[in-house]
Amino acid sequence: MIEHHVRVHPSADRLPREDQLAWKLAAVATATEEPDAGSAAMAVNRVIDNASVAVASLRRRPVAVARAQATAHGASTPGASVFGSRTRVSPEWAAWANGTAVRELDFHDTYLAADYSHPGDNIPPLLAVAQHTGRTGADLLRGIVAAYEIHVALVKGICLHAHRVDHVAHLSAATAGGLGALLRLPTETVYQAVQQAVHTTTATRQSRKGEISSWKAYAPAFAAKAAIEAVDRAMRGETSPSPLYEGEDGFLAWMLDGPESDYTVPLPEPGESRRAILDTYTKEHSAEYQAQAIIDLARRLREKTGPLEKVRSVVLHTSHHTHQVIGSGANDPQKFDPTASRETLDHSVPYIFAVALEDGTWHHERSYAPERARRPETVALWRKISTVEDPEWTRRYHEPDPDRRAFGGRAVITLEDGSVIEDELAVADAHPAGARPFDRPAYAGKFRTLTEGIVAPAGQDRFLAAAERLPGLTADGLAGLFPAVDTDAVAAHDATLPKGLF
Repeated sequence: MIEHHVRVHPSADRLPREDQLAWKLAAVATATEEPDAGSAAMAVNRVIDNASVAVASLRRRPVAVARAQATAHGASTPGASVFGSRTRVSPEWAAWANGTAVRELDFHDTYLAADYSHPGDNIPPLLAVAQHTGRTGADLLRGIVAAYEIHVALVKGICLHAHRVDHVAHLSAATAGGLGALLRLPTETVYQAVQQAVHTTTATRQSRKGEISSWKAYAPAFAAKAAIEAVDRAMRGETSPSPLYEGEDGFLAWMLDGPESDYTVPLPEPGESRRAILDTYTKEHSAEYQAQAIIDLARRLREKTGPLEKVRSVVLHTSHHTHQVIGSGANDPQKFDPTASRETLDHSVPYIFAVALEDGTWHHERSYAPERARRPETVALWRKISTVEDPEWTRRYHEPDPDRRAFGGRAVITLEDGSVIEDELAVADAHPAGARPFDRPAYAGKFRTLTEGIVAPAGQDRFLAAAERLPGLTADGLAGLFPAVDTDAVAAHDATLPKGLF
């Protein structure tokens, strides 16, 4: 691994392209090494995971709207498939619809370091372009592994959230790089595409603050769509703002740490295996990743607390990120509002802990149902829960050794009689270092559970068989990565939506 220092340069420096971060990212994308067995196997897992959560979200309003927008643009030949539709559309619109479906439930993979990310958001645009351009499963696999490598490197090296910049700016760079790997484009072309993509997808984090809206699901799909369009322009010879990251009016200088910016981005050496995908982890529960261990902790504590009406207070000692983003440190009253949106509730660890403590389980729909959030005893317990930052949990959150990194916390429950119950959990049960690490059968089980009643058992079998064969799939075989659903029922649902421009 090579640590690349990235800082601001005045225009007079004429920073050579080869010394710019965008070029170095493009070089990772266009390297000729094929994915190793471990990375390839994990990529298959994430294709399964994405399909699971996409199918489960097909009748949710943001997903239906994105699908309606995509199909309204008309069929495209060869085009790309859309979850829940028989119509193939142009790849950027397929990425829009499918990316929204994958993101809507906040239920796919994650990587947390200096910043936040959901690297699985790269898969919908890569799959769409692979279908449209007639690439094989091996091509798609190469693109996925490259995109994850770039995404993880940026998330390790450059913090966006401290400057209230949304994390999809890193996603768009990774997607552009992954498309370059998929299509075996020249480094020069990928370099231009990366810069165009990042330049057009830098937005504020207000999409994840206060009353969180459905845009949270659309944001990565928007980045994916922009990345595909950037690659198309770059392939046609168009250039981009350069140097995008290092320029004196660029990304670092005005969006991040300013003229004195100095970041370190670790990227693989030439010939080194691309294994960053193995550092990422998926979710057992449909909630913000930093709540995964908290849900498991609540389930464990449920046997110790006794009647919950006797709880006086609950304090969750956790990391800076958890406290500030999904805890009471965010200072968002919406995180304690029983009429809040699902998007807000899945970013409220006090709500999540309360429901998990009461129910002893977590469900991607029932746990967020309006009637569930408004239950009086739930609201009473919820408002007794707060978070505090604990420096030790913050240190563990940023632990360089992934085997020792922790995203959990310690719960201190005080009862009415003054007695105290305490317990802690470092990582979620499904984490690679957890009690029940997710493996291929777990991914397959998640798929079958989330698609039950939507995909027939025979269709589930066909999809899982196609995903298992991903490295050897032909171009035609990529269609097998879209599970067969009752598209007539989906279309009937979509017909009830208000109409837009398209």
